[in-house]
Amino acid sequence: MDPFDWTQLFVERCERSAPTQALTDIFQRALEQMGFRHFACCSHVDFNDPPPGAVILHNYPPAWADVYLERNLFRYDPVLQHAERRLLPFRWNTPEFVAALTVPQRHILLEAASVGIADGYTVPIHLPWTAGAIRASCSAIPDSHSIDEHSYRAVQVMAVYLYASMAHRQPPRPMGERGLQSRPLLSMRERQCLELVAEGKSDWDISQLLGISESTVHKHVESAKRRLGVSTRIQAVVWAVQHREICFGDVVQSARDVRAAGVH
Repeated sequence: MDPFDWTQLFVERCERSAPTQALTDIFQRALEQMGFRHFACCSHVDFNDPPPGAVILHNYPPAWADVYLERNLFRYDPVLQHAERRLLPFRWNTPEFVAALTVPQRHILLEAASVGIADGYTVPIHLPWTAGAIRASCSAIPDSHSIDEHSYRAVQVMAVYLYASMAHRQPPRPMGERGLQSRPLLSMRERQCLELVAEGKSDWDISQLLGISESTVHKHVESAKRRLGVSTRIQAVVWAVQHREICFGDVVQSARDVRAAGVH
């Protein structure tokens, strides 16, 4: 299966409220098929004394997990700290990330690298639809440097879905006198743009596919984010799929249509 087929399968399992272990297993299997060796999807909390509702899921080597807990490394973990300040995903080898490291944090990363936890890719997770929600992040460790961008996009979507499903959070509900609105929140163009955003297309790519200007695409995406009350494009895609504003089958079909049209 390609990355978006795995994503569709995973989203469907989340929507069916599959058991925690089943979701964790399919998430891990999907990542392995896309070329990622390890993952950690965790709330940013005291891992030795997590509060109710915290999520701590990973398949890191047990010996490293023991050291991490014994030495309370979560208090100084540069990945968690960087994810607190970021809205967009980041790689651990970028100049911005490396430049912010303290000497002790460099040592933490060197120790982690010695057991195969290196060159990670982290998705910050800030659920906007829950007051007081615990901040979190999901990191995936690649097996090589040849993983394509479609796989990284799939990891973004699945990571947010996994965490939201595990944390049992309720998405935002636009309220009026009658409660949840019965009509769609998004316009047709906003939905079309989000479907192509889910495929990882740039504003320019989308403009060529839809026959509108690049600036108009940007306005549609920003408008969708405002309507949904989210900060990032991936959050908008996840929210829209969860609330049937867009159908994941349409997202996957859009991806295939785009590939057939030769836009890469």
